[in-house]
Amino acid sequence: MSGTVLERQRIDKWLFFARVVKSRSLAAKLAQAGRVRVNRNKIEQAAYQIKVGDVLTISLERQVLVYRVLAPGARRGPAEEARTLYEDLTPPAPPRDAVVKASAPRRDAGAGRPTKKERRALDRLRDDP
Repeated sequence: MSGTVLERQRIDKWLFFARVVKSRSLAAKLAQAGRVRVNRNKIEQAAYQIKVGDVLTISLERQVLVYRVLAPGARRGPAEEARTLYEDLTPPAPPRDAVVKASAPRRDAGAGRPTKKERRALDRLRDDP
C-alpha cells in the first residue's frame, strides 16, 4: 500500500473516531443529510474520503463546528486521543450575558404584569383592614 491510501479515510469513520458523534451510524446519517462540508463543498455520502489538511464544517443541532483534519483515526479512543485528530477552528461563541441582555427586553418597574413578590404585597394590602 502507498502512503496516500493510508492518509485518506471515510468521513463517517473519522467523525466517529474524532468523537463528534456517538456512533458511526449517526456519523453516516449526518453526512448523508448534507450537514457536513469539506473545504466548503457540501457532501452527501458517508463514504466520502477526507485527507489531512481538509477543513470540515459540521452543522450539529445547537452548534456549528469547524475542524481541520490533522490525522486519520485508527480507533475511537479517549477524548485526549480524539483531540489529536483535528485542530478546532470554531469561532468562539459570543458571551452568554451579552446574548441574554440583548434578547430579553426589560420592563419598567410597575409596568405590566406584577411579579410574584409584588402580587403578595398587593394581597397583604387588600387583606389588611
